[in-house]
Amino acid sequence: MKTAIVTDSTCYLSQTDIQKYNIQIIPLEIIFGTDEYLENVTITSQEFYPKLAAASELPTTSQPATGQLIDLYNRLADAGYENVITITLAATISGFYNQICNLAQQITRIRIIPFDSQITLGLMGDLAIYAAQLAATDTDPDEIVAKLTEQRATIDELFVVDDLQNLVKGGRLSNASSFIGSLLNIKPILTFDNQTDEIVAFDKVRTMKRALKRVEKLFSEVEPTLDYPVKAFVFDANAKQAGQRWLEHLEEAFPKVRFAQAEIGPVIGTHLGAGALALGWERDITKL
Repeated sequence: MKTAIVTDSTCYLSQTDIQKYNIQIIPLEIIFGTDEYLENVTITSQEFYPKLAAASELPTTSQPATGQLIDLYNRLADAGYENVITITLAATISGFYNQICNLAQQITRIRIIPFDSQITLGLMGDLAIYAAQLAATDTDPDEIVAKLTEQRATIDELFVVDDLQNLVKGGRLSNASSFIGSLLNIKPILTFDNQTDEIVAFDKVRTMKRALKRVEKLFSEVEPTLDYPVKAFVFDANAKQAGQRWLEHLEEAFPKVRFAQAEIGPVIGTHLGAGALALGWERDITKL
């Protein structure tokens, strides 16, 4: 039972991993005025952040054209795939998941199985890799979804943004009204709420240094309670040196955790803004 794995460009997987695991990537769109770009196809992170800094208005993001998705699913069907698991960024911040659900009702040549990662970035990328590894061993697609659901439950994350301007203007922050009046010199700490999967700001700290210490403290309270090997990501939005310094500090503080550094690319950077840092963690799939 041949199963293809598809995910969107906010996974920010390397080309090496994309090719190694045979993962199909759907690029999302970033729109500056009348100019439209495909993430990591016609605009890279290196090109995006200077353009963001120079923009008089914030860019917007968009899910892919339906025709592009139909073409992909038809190509996969032509290649002999019977099933395709499509792993999307959190449905609470994008309409992409609902778009796939609608297509799953319309296309009959191939079974389309939508999976809401309830997250994004490298954590979603690891879900795609895990699914691809299982698919390569001819694991039943329903079993793959069950295992992804189990893995998804181990994922958690904390974001520190330089300011909330992008998230508030883009409507991606569910409790923005409680923070808007106190944004000056505040570094909000955000997470995906465990009940609603929406991005919420739950703490505010003065200075980035204090915010990172607060994140570290919260992680130090959680990590000892986990009964599985942990992999953690340090994510940065055009702040690689700051991310690297934080990563080195965390590696020293948490020697049992396997750390990796990864980017916050254009689509997610549109909403978090340059300078954002995040810590995300999960059960280490390499130890399964």
